[in-house]
Amino acid sequence: MAQPAWPDRPIKLVVPYPAGGNADSTARLLATQLSDRLGQQVLVDNRPGGGGTIGATAVAKAPADGYTLLLDATAFTVNPSLFSKLAYDPAKDFAPISQITRVPMLLVVPAASPLKSPADLVRAAKAAPGKLSYASAGNGGAQHLAAELYKQGAKLSMVHIPYRGGAPALTDLAGGQVDLMFSATSASGAFVKSGKLRALAITSADRSADWPDLPTVAETGLPGFAVYEWNGLFAPAGTPPAVLQRLETETRAALASPELKSRLSDLGVQPVGSSSADFRRFVQAETTRWADVIKRAGIRMD
Repeated sequence: MAQPAWPDRPIKLVVPYPAGGNADSTARLLATQLSDRLGQQVLVDNRPGGGGTIGATAVAKAPADGYTLLLDATAFTVNPSLFSKLAYDPAKDFAPISQITRVPMLLVVPAASPLKSPADLVRAAKAAPGKLSYASAGNGGAQHLAAELYKQGAKLSMVHIPYRGGAPALTDLAGGQVDLMFSATSASGAFVKSGKLRALAITSADRSADWPDLPTVAETGLPGFAVYEWNGLFAPAGTPPAVLQRLETETRAALASPELKSRLSDLGVQPVGSSSADFRRFVQAETTRWADVIKRAGIRMD
């Protein structure tokens, strides 16, 4: 008996983070485009909790039929090293489809800070080890790990101050309660442009067209340093190859469309639209990199 053509019913796109954040907003924009291109509704299903592990577990255990997908973020490559046990194997239980977006971070300090450059920061940190503090949106998150990578590369001692989310961290940073933070341009850029924070460097591999006068961290003494927050699309492992290929093709076409590019730009993120092979290599490289940073920093979530 012939199988019905895929898709012949709605598709669920699981986002393992709360509604309203960048991952959720990106997922909803992508879902609208894919609904049109696939001829079936793509419905966003928020499954927050456990640092992204609850939603990822649900997708890992879903039927591999193309009707349940995952839009995950940087945490996908971090959680294997943060948690001693996961209910899924990121390397074996998922088929990477495409990297959707990326966004670099700004190294920011309060507007009134005496630190005017990364060189100032390094000098101050080495003159008084353990005195400078850096904020993050929480233990093990992208901001925390970017700062740890910076600390390890520059051989600095600084105190981590984790917050329950990026917004309160940025607010306290602007108020001078902490000394510095690595934060996505989409979140911290408005604080810099309004004069509440000063940006010292950007974590992109090359200078940004949006911040042309800002040096990269790599330029300021840490060659090869490049960190982005990102979102990517996954399916359960074992999903039929023809379905995976269709998803990759339609996702990349959607991300190349002027409409979606414009909408993502409004969010402050960069569309990527990589091939599944390139995305798989990216995920593997990020997983290895953060495993080393986490091990050296001794970070655990359980």
